[in-house]
Amino acid sequence: MIIIGEKINGSIPPVAKAIAEKDAEFIKHRAQIQADANATYIDCCASVEESIEVETLHWMIDLIQEVTDVPICIDSPSPHSCVAAIPFCKKPGLINSVSMEGDKIDVIFPVIADTKWECVALLCDDKGIPNSVERRMEVFHNVMEKAKEYGIAPSRLHIDPLVVTLSTDEEALTTFAECCRQIKAEYPDIHITSGLSNISFGLPARKNINQAFMVLAMNAGMDSAIVDPTNRDMLGMIYATDALLQNDEYCLEYIGAFREGLIGPAPKK
Repeated sequence: MIIIGEKINGSIPPVAKAIAEKDAEFIKHRAQIQADANATYIDCCASVEESIEVETLHWMIDLIQEVTDVPICIDSPSPHSCVAAIPFCKKPGLINSVSMEGDKIDVIFPVIADTKWECVALLCDDKGIPNSVERRMEVFHNVMEKAKEYGIAPSRLHIDPLVVTLSTDEEALTTFAECCRQIKAEYPDIHITSGLSNISFGLPARKNINQAFMVLAMNAGMDSAIVDPTNRDMLGMIYATDALLQNDEYCLEYIGAFREGLIGPAPKK
């Protein structure tokens, strides 16, 4: 499972405060604990005004790279900010994200085409998030046409079919899962990703919904996710599900994670 660590995002109030106060140690600590939890990528999202976003991303990326060599996931709604931040990274990472909305894909894809950078692609366009599986797959095929045009291999893409809120759409999971199955059937080497928080918005005990969604989405083919890698319950669910889906030979990764103290009962203080 590809884990994109979500803990350095300016939309999280303590992170926003750290960014505003230029609290370097806070950012470095959050990077370090996610690296220690075996995150595959560390998401870096400034969530500031676009006029200062690039310089803020530069500051944040430098801090992350002071304490770990885990690749960076550059996260911004602005494709121009994403492109501008690429040179700050010491190694190829992940761009989050493109879509068929506006010119995002045509700004980012040409820049990463002949590199090893990977990219998240959201299945939405100028009309918003499609309601049906059919319309989302239509957007998906448009994304893949662009990928082919720029010579970007499917294995470098993390497709986000976009999950909506369960409390307002009882088909939220089934629509997402069906997209996963169809996408994987067409492109077995492609990655499928998601942020989990939308599914449980407005519901009590959200972690129960989030964990159940993770298991069912993985069963449908999702192999990448934007999550908190220090969340022992979620991480345990991911390792257990990978083992049950025969993605972990002899449960070696599950056992290794337990021995490293990443899952199971928290150590006594």
